[in-house]
Amino acid sequence: MMNEVFLFTTMTTTIEEIYQLYSKNPLITTDSRNVQKGSIFFALKGDSFDGNKFAQEAINQGCIAAVVDDPCIKDKQCYYVQNVLATLQSLSNIHRIVLGVRVLAITGTNGKTTTKELINAVLSKKYKVYATKGNLNNHIGVPLTLLSLTKDIDIAVVEMGANHPGEIGFLSSIAEPDYGIITNIGKAHLEGFGSFNGVIQTKGELYQNIAEKNGCVFYNPENPILEELIKKNRLTEQAIPYGYGLDSISIDRSGKNPFLRLDIKLPNKEAHITVQTSLVGDYNFENVLAAITVGLYMGVPIESIKLAIEGYTPSNSRSQLVRTKSNEVILDAYNANPSSMEVAIKNFASIGNRYKVIIVGEMLELGEYSDVEHKRIADLIKTFDFNQTIFIGKGFENDSKGFLFFNSSESCAKYLAENPIKDALILLKGSRGVKLEKVMERL
Repeated sequence: MMNEVFLFTTMTTTIEEIYQLYSKNPLITTDSRNVQKGSIFFALKGDSFDGNKFAQEAINQGCIAAVVDDPCIKDKQCYYVQNVLATLQSLSNIHRIVLGVRVLAITGTNGKTTTKELINAVLSKKYKVYATKGNLNNHIGVPLTLLSLTKDIDIAVVEMGANHPGEIGFLSSIAEPDYGIITNIGKAHLEGFGSFNGVIQTKGELYQNIAEKNGCVFYNPENPILEELIKKNRLTEQAIPYGYGLDSISIDRSGKNPFLRLDIKLPNKEAHITVQTSLVGDYNFENVLAAITVGLYMGVPIESIKLAIEGYTPSNSRSQLVRTKSNEVILDAYNANPSSMEVAIKNFASIGNRYKVIIVGEMLELGEYSDVEHKRIADLIKTFDFNQTIFIGKGFENDSKGFLFFNSSESCAKYLAENPIKDALILLKGSRGVKLEKVMERL
């Protein structure tokens, strides 16, 4: 992860010397509109912007220095590098090595963020923890997460996302995790991965990196794909199965609310522990079980784990139950793919006698698999006797005959304004790009 950095003087400087500058000014800024005084500005490039053009503005706003890759910029506070992004990534890797913080990396098709937040809550009962903020889980977000670590942090919980082959391997080479979790492997971003096998191979890169470092992984032993990846990477002796430290754990269906509730029995103890979560859907069982397993493995008392999980409230349109003036809405519209859509629909169908309305938005980034996967989900919905079904987005257009269909969330919202739904339990599920929040405003 080493590369050379050049200052506009007769001297050349290395990434280690840039790290010395960062050590004295441990704040990173990538947006000249949001500058913290004394920070270092990294002039990143995108498809529609060039951070080099804002380097001087960042310095004027209070940045101590700017890292640029435009050789035309000549300023004593601007450090020229061949590639700003590569420098940011190298810097974060050095910082991770220097601190020596234990790193737990989480990837997977579904449940990454929820699992990350639950593990953060559990481990924080005993350790000083830093977890990925929001959805900073890509080739920029992971370096920024690592560069946010301080020497008082015990454990970093780092989320890793990917939509193309090789990305998890690359992010792992930056974060060098000691522990790893693949929540699951399903059909998502098929357009970028090319096939389901491409998804498996890329997610499995985390296990490969963990094996090379002689770290350990936490996994669901009932997932045959994960079992095979563990064997392939010779991680059997370093694999901790979900349920570690427990005699048994199961879903408790005695509660009358729609939230996931668990019954736990510890070895050599007659008493059962009940954990009442604020998460909707049985599909969150694995996410909660992962957090319990990690907590027990790392010495967090079960009583503290219970408090942490019961104190966690989902947000950002992930497995939320929202009570509006007219309805109860299961809001799960941050993202959607065939795997998450299927379990959400089946869970919704299993909820008891209610007037139920399902509103699904199309699933994006499926490429050549889009038609067959949308048809499969539409056919699944049709097997259930929901009181009302609404499809949104062109992905469902060919399979929505006999049901309400709208090209966009805006047109659906307009319809609902004139034809309101009342006293219903509603599942609102779809890809983020469909903008189902427009529909939510009318529920």
